[in-house]
Order: sequence, then C-alpha cells, then structure tokens
Amino acid sequence: MKILSIEQIRQLDTYTIQNEPIKSIDLMERSAFNCFNSLIKYVDKKQKIIIYCGLGNNAGDGLVIARLLVQKNYNVEVCIIRYSDKCSDDFEINYKRLSDIAKNKIYNIKENDKFPEINKNDIIVDAIFGSGLTRPVKGFISNVIEHINDSKAKIVSLDIPSGMFGDMNSSDICKSIVKADYTLTIQFPKYSLLFPENNKYVGSWQVIPIGLHPKFIKSVEVKNYLLESDDIKKFYKKRNKFAHKGNFGHSLLISGSYGKMGAAVLSSRACLRAGAGLLTTHIPKCGYEIMQVAVPEAMVSIDSDYKIITDNLDFSVYKAIAVGPGIGKDKLTQNFLKMLIENFSSPIVFDADAINIIADNKQWLSSIPNGSIFTPHPREFERLAGKSDNNFHRNELQREFAKKYNIYVVLKGANTAIACPDGTCYFNTTGNPGMATAGSGDVLTGIILGLLSQSYNPKEACLLGVYIHGLAGDITAKNNGFESLMANDIINNLGKAFCSVITNRSPLK
Repeated sequence: MKILSIEQIRQLDTYTIQNEPIKSIDLMERSAFNCFNSLIKYVDKKQKIIIYCGLGNNAGDGLVIARLLVQKNYNVEVCIIRYSDKCSDDFEINYKRLSDIAKNKIYNIKENDKFPEINKNDIIVDAIFGSGLTRPVKGFISNVIEHINDSKAKIVSLDIPSGMFGDMNSSDICKSIVKADYTLTIQFPKYSLLFPENNKYVGSWQVIPIGLHPKFIKSVEVKNYLLESDDIKKFYKKRNKFAHKGNFGHSLLISGSYGKMGAAVLSSRACLRAGAGLLTTHIPKCGYEIMQVAVPEAMVSIDSDYKIITDNLDFSVYKAIAVGPGIGKDKLTQNFLKMLIENFSSPIVFDADAINIIADNKQWLSSIPNGSIFTPHPREFERLAGKSDNNFHRNELQREFAKKYNIYVVLKGANTAIACPDGTCYFNTTGNPGMATAGSGDVLTGIILGLLSQSYNPKEACLLGVYIHGLAGDITAKNNGFESLMANDIINNLGKAFCSVITNRSPLK
C-alpha cells in the first residue's frame, strides 16, 4: 500500500471530487459513514460518546458521525472548540444538519469557558484537527487537549490524533497531542503513525478506505509503502511440479564461534525452512557435532580454527551468501570478511557481527557488492551510519545509506523498515513484541538467504523475508502469547506463514 504525503492526499481529494465526480460534502459523508461503521465496534449504547470538533473538515467528519450516532439512538454530545470565527463550508453544512435534529446535544466552547466534565467510562471521539496540521498546538486548544488526555476515558481519533503532524512529528509539543487509544486513519496510513515515539499518541490504528479515485492512487509516485500480503503475492514464485533441489540454489551461511553456535543453528534451520535447495554452513571446528546433530539437512564446512572463522573459501559454487550471526570480531575473522567482500560479486547478506566489523572498517563499504542486504538492529545501524536525533531522522539516514552504497538496509524493529537503493522505504505490517527475543534476527538472516538462493532478487528477498518472518511470529504469538515466544518457534511456523501467502487465507483467524 502506498503512503502518500499530506500534500498528495489533498491532491487526491481534489482529483476525486473533480473526476468521480462527487461533491465535497458528499465525499465527507462517505468518509464519515465508513468511520462510523468502525467506531461503533468500540462502543455500546450505554456509554456516552463525546465528540470534540474543531472548525475544519476533520471536524466536519466528526459532525457527520455525531448525526449518524444520534439517528441510531446513541447517547451523544458534541463539543465545538471555537478557536476562530472562521470554519470550512462543509463544517457549516454539517453543523446545521446536526443542529436540526439534536441542537441540545451541541456545546460551543470558547476560550475561558469551563470544559464539560468527562467520565472515565465515556468514549471521546477526537475530531479537532486532521492530518493537515502544520504547526504545534498552543494556548486554548492545548488546554482542551490536556483536558481530554487527563480524562482517563477511551479516545478514538479520526484520521490522526489532534496535534500530530502527518508527515513528521518529532518537533511537536508533547502535551499538545491527543493520546488516542484507537486511530481511524482515512484511506492511507500517515507516515508519522509508523514510528515508536508516536505510539503513545496513536494507539491501535486501522486504515478506513473511503473510495478515493483509483486512477490517481495508481499513478502517484511515493517514497513510502506499507508492506501487505497483496504486495507479496505480486512476486511470490510458485514451484514447478518437476523442480529439483538444484533449481532452488546452493546457499552458504558463514556463522558461529565458540559459545555462539546457536546463531548458526537458527540461521541454518531458517534458511532451509525458507526453501533453499542446498545449504552449506561454514563454522569453526567447535561447532561440528552441534551442527550435524541440530541441522542434519545442512552440509557443514569446517574452518581450520577451533573457535572462530578464519579460512579462505571457494565462493564460486554458491548462489547466495550470508555472513555474520555469532561470528565475533576477532582480527582473523575481520580479514576473512574483507576477503569475502573482495571475492564475491553477487549480493551478500550482512548481519550482526559482520555489520559491526564493517562499522569499524567503513572504508570497505565502497567495495560492498551492489544489491547487498544489511539487517541491523538500531544500535548496529547507529554504529554503521551514525547517531540520529529521533526515529524520523534515523529513517532518513537509513535511506541515504542505502542510496549511497546501492544496497538494501533492513532496520529491524516494530514496523521493520526496508530502505532501497532508489530511496523508497517499505514498512512491514507483520510481527509483534514477542519477537524481541534472542535469535530472532538470526532467523531473519537465514530466511533472506534462502530466498536469495531461489532467485528472488534482493528487494523481493527483503520484502518477502521480513513479511514471512513477522507473520510466523504472529502465528506463534496467537497460540503461545508474547512472553514465551522463542526464535525456534518462528522457524517452526514458517510453513504456515508461507501457506497463508499461497492460499490467501489469514492464519490468525
């Protein structure tokens, strides 16, 4: 799914009005009706619903929702925040429509007025400001927002929590942003919803489609995408009946050191579960028995050193290579990694200690094969590309790094972000907090390696790998909860995750 900028959404609204064609007031009715249908899932008729409205079109949506709720006999109050003498035309029309059927339910609040009392059992609908806000909220409206946040009532925001910017938010005044429990974001997710510092304002969010014009959506160019199952289906490779293991590539995984052989086991199992035809895992001598017992399906290449990776190898026989999980940072291992970079021209997957070694030897970056994939967690990325002021800034550094070195950067975390060499970025929709556990990243490395060996290009391997990895984690969490989730559980549920992509059936229902 494309993530449009706020300016592009304005253009899309205008295009829809002109080319559907539809009147602005009727488009607002359609938008609010769809939001209404989602809102009523969160409330019952015993609760009082207090709708806080500003004076623009987001407030117009709130007024339509209020009218629909009144018509369905919900207990509704509307508080209009009169911070100006001006309001939008569509707001005026819907204000009159609501007044005609429920005038006694509307309260106009001006500066210095006493705020209506909010009970903790009430539901608040926040329709003060939409995603077009361009400056921090101050003064009177800031006090209103603080009153809402202090109420302890459940809060549902329309489109975006009032006070938050749609395209970026790190410079906002924190107390002047509504802290929603749920956000019903219209037609597209907003860029600022995807970052951890905004989670306390956004809560759980869902996209509410309102039928904006598909021609514009298809043609508009964006730099951000939300990764969903439909995106995966476009390039998923179905297997031929007469295929054999040679069709699915020979992978080389370079992993493990003394005390860290678990990383090699997890990555190897994940690579094979992701569909690699053959896998050779190169490990130090200390891991020989461990690997042969734990992953009998993998072939094992034994280094001459007992504890670390040191040996030169013939890389020419391998379709794809991943390096890093558990290898440590010994000087001899660093020499090995330099040799790998200089002698393998196809994309390489770099993870964990391989990233840390490169961070200490940044002059090697210019020699990294084009299309290679880096899979850092935030601290590893910081070592590689420098510190950032916030997650928005870090995302910009991530894009710049990917473009500069013509690589893919998979920055792991909630909404794992995949930055591409062309400057675009994909935010994943699968995964959960239970996956913040030892070995989860090693599993992702193995999955991406297995996909590369099957002739998925680097971008496809990143997108499918991240999506499947997260989905397998979601399947595990559904059955076992977050706390007990382990990396091996993700591997064990990869089959169900792949089946859900193939059959287009959610494994979570």
